[in-house]
Amino acid sequence: MHMRTSAGAKPLDRARARNCFLINQFATPGLGSLMAGRPVAGVGQILVAVAGFVLVMLWFVLRMSDMYNQVVNDAQPHSVAWAGVAGAGLFAAAWLWSLVTSLSILRQVRASEPATPPKLEA
Repeated sequence: MHMRTSAGAKPLDRARARNCFLINQFATPGLGSLMAGRPVAGVGQILVAVAGFVLVMLWFVLRMSDMYNQVVNDAQPHSVAWAGVAGAGLFAAAWLWSLVTSLSILRQVRASEPATPPKLEA
């Protein structure tokens, strides 16, 4: 039984599954899932990761704006930590979700490979 990633695509082998794992964990959560033929999980992971990234960037911009206003206008700082914490939490959730999907992909590929007996020396 061969797994297909999409119509006309090559079956997912161990090397491609490993590459999908690496992309999911070290590049973009969800991109490896998409490459492995899991579009629902992949798009969901990407959306959650992007939402987390946007919130972290919002926190950064608000924090820098507060620091600038404190120096220039002697203004009181606002509490913007919620955006950073929420963003980091969302990104971590996307990363963990992609880890679970990646491990599932590796397990599925391993189970679909034929068992090869050890070679005996002549």
